[in-house]
Amino acid sequence: MKTEAKIFLFLVVFFLIDVPAYAYITYIQDGAVEVIGTTALALTLLASGMIWGLLFLTGRNNGPRPEDRKEAEIVEGAGALGFFPPTSIVPFWTTVAIAVMFLGVVFGWWLTLIGAGVGLWAAFGWAYEYYVGDYKH
Repeated sequence: MKTEAKIFLFLVVFFLIDVPAYAYITYIQDGAVEVIGTTALALTLLASGMIWGLLFLTGRNNGPRPEDRKEAEIVEGAGALGFFPPTSIVPFWTTVAIAVMFLGVVFGWWLTLIGAGVGLWAAFGWAYEYYVGDYKH
């Protein structure tokens, strides 16, 4: 995680320089600090700082990964790639719910309520997909 931490440290340093510079330049041009842009850049600085801190502390506590060591073997990085769920109909119903909600803006708010109901049902489908049928625990 050293490399990722270095990338985000670069972003933190960049935004530490950029935020005051942006505020100063907009103050010179307009006579007042441009609030929205300065706030967006400051929040980007904070987000980059949080990610850098997480990567730095995690890398320090867990030690180097195989990707960070030059003498590492390929087999050291082997393992489970992740969990891939089986086929599901729930994404289709989520898409239908979103489409009906967008059509509700055009044709009437009653249609949006129907879409919200289907969306709620689809959300429960996402949450409880592995508790029914062939995949229940």
